[in-house]
Amino acid sequence: MKLAFSTLGVPGLPISDVLRLATAHGYHGVELRAHPEEPVHPGIGADERAEVASEFKAAGVEVLGVAGYARVAAPGDDEVVIGEIRSLVELARDLGAPYVRVFPGGAEGQDPADADAVAARRLGTAAEYGADLGVRILLETHDSHRTGAAATRVLGLVGHRQTGALWDVMHTWLGGEQPQDSYAALSPYLGYVQVKDIVSAEDTTPVALGAGVLPLAECVEVLSRHGWDGWLCWEYEKRWYDHAEPFAPLLGAGRKHLGRLLNESA
Repeated sequence: MKLAFSTLGVPGLPISDVLRLATAHGYHGVELRAHPEEPVHPGIGADERAEVASEFKAAGVEVLGVAGYARVAAPGDDEVVIGEIRSLVELARDLGAPYVRVFPGGAEGQDPADADAVAARRLGTAAEYGADLGVRILLETHDSHRTGAAATRVLGLVGHRQTGALWDVMHTWLGGEQPQDSYAALSPYLGYVQVKDIVSAEDTTPVALGAGVLPLAECVEVLSRHGWDGWLCWEYEKRWYDHAEPFAPLLGAGRKHLGRLLNESA
C-alpha cells in the first residue's frame, strides 16, 4: 500500500512546504483539501494549476485526490451540485489526480430512500463527465451515510465505474460498523482509505496514529488479508481542532506506525 496525508492537517500551508514534508517523511502522495482557504481550489487559474502539477512532479510526489465539499444528497437544485462536482473533476484532471472526494450531506429528517436517490442521480450524471476526463468520484463514508452499508446503498444505485467509495475509518467505526463489515460493503467500490486516530467516540480531537481508540490495526489487517494494495491517507483534522497538536511533527512517527501495521499484517 502507498501512503499519503491530507492538507487538512496543515491548513493554508504553501504547496512547496507540503511537498517538503511529504518527501522528508517518506509519503508517496498528498490529498489536497480543495477549499478557498487553501492554495489549491477550483477558483485558481490554468497557470497556477500547471505550476502545482509541475511542483508535484519535480518532487516525485503524487496528487492522490482533490477533497471537495460537494454534498450529493443535500436538498436543492441538482445542477448546482453537479456543477460543483464538475469543477472539482476539472481541477483533478489539471493536477493529474485520479480522484475527487464528495460528501453525502443528506439533511436531518430527509427520507433515507429519497436521499439515496438524489445522491445516485447526481453522481450518475457527474460520473459521465468524470469518465470523459479520467477522474473517479468517490463518496466518503461521512455524515448522513457514515457506514459502508449506507454508502453502498447509493453506489449500488449509480452503477457507474467512475464512482466509488472513500473509506473514512473513523466514521464507519462511529457508525457501529466493524472493519471487516465495512470492507465487505465497500470493497467493490473502494478508491482509497482515510486513516486517523481520535481521543474517543465522544471527543474526536485528532491524535497521533496509535495513540487513540480507532481500530487501525484491524483495518489494515482486513485490507492486507484481502490483498488490497491501494492508498492509505492520513487525514488529521487540525483545521477543525485548534487545540490539537501540530501535524507536521507527527508525520514521521505516523509513517513508521503505518509501516509497522503493514509489516505485522503481511
